[in-house]
Amino acid sequence: MYHWCTDDVEPHDRFDFWREVRSKGLFGVTAELERERRADFYGEFSLRQLGGGGLVELKASHYTVERSTSDIAYAPGDSICVYQQLGTGGWFGGMRADDFAIANGSFATSHTDQPYRTAPLGAGGFHLRILKIPVNGLSTQDKRVRELAPRTFADPSLVPLLGACFADLNEAAVDDSSVDATSLVQSLAHLALIERGIVRPGSRLGQAALRTARLSRARRLIAGHLQDPDLAPTMVADLLAVSVRHLHMLFETAAKSFSQTVTDERLKQSRRLMREAPDRLIADIATSCGFESLATYYRVFNAAYGMAPGDFRAQAPEGR
Repeated sequence: MYHWCTDDVEPHDRFDFWREVRSKGLFGVTAELERERRADFYGEFSLRQLGGGGLVELKASHYTVERSTSDIAYAPGDSICVYQQLGTGGWFGGMRADDFAIANGSFATSHTDQPYRTAPLGAGGFHLRILKIPVNGLSTQDKRVRELAPRTFADPSLVPLLGACFADLNEAAVDDSSVDATSLVQSLAHLALIERGIVRPGSRLGQAALRTARLSRARRLIAGHLQDPDLAPTMVADLLAVSVRHLHMLFETAAKSFSQTVTDERLKQSRRLMREAPDRLIADIATSCGFESLATYYRVFNAAYGMAPGDFRAQAPEGR
């Protein structure tokens, strides 16, 4: 992972460095900010290569960005971009498309070599994730991919699926988890192409993308309902808007079944709570994670980790 922020530059040089070296040199865009506001400028970003794509997370104070035809000629990208807005919102405009606002939690997509302008809404500044997937790494080479002008996702059913894939991809970047980053990147790209009508949902590519995204979403629904006594395949299938049979089919292709995933998530949550709240009663932790009894929790924990919860808690930090 590459991380950089303006703290590494003298205050009077920060915006100029951001504009010339980072914005133009790394991202191929033109950044502008009134001269009297440059002394207070702050920006940071991280860049991770994952699964054939590049995941950027960017935070910065208010400024404007343009990717003009000259910027594109200077630094062509030939990639699909999927944007996840994390801040207070932003304005986004294609030079040959209607302007639009993108709210916190929303998504947009475009081809890198289509002109656009963008700026944060209000004074909150930028905070967004950008996944760039090279076109030559996609399973489809439809010529319309290179004609994608910037636009938000209009299909509300895709938004939670996109959110789950982005969350899993970000976790894979942070903790080097066992999540298949390549499948997540391809799923995000093909979900964008489904939304634009380039990939059919029922096609081989469309079904694979939806399967990966629904599995990510199902796991996150499980993690968010561990204490719910009604946590069962029926509840998760209803929230996912699929049949129970389809839900079980999603987990058939995964390393763990639905019930194994529930148990694994409950165990991981209990380990987190024991680290974060060392004085909390183990019985209370077991109940809060959805275990039906303390005896069940001890049995399952010992089977998974070869020790009792109390022994795990007693370990030194370096042994955890």
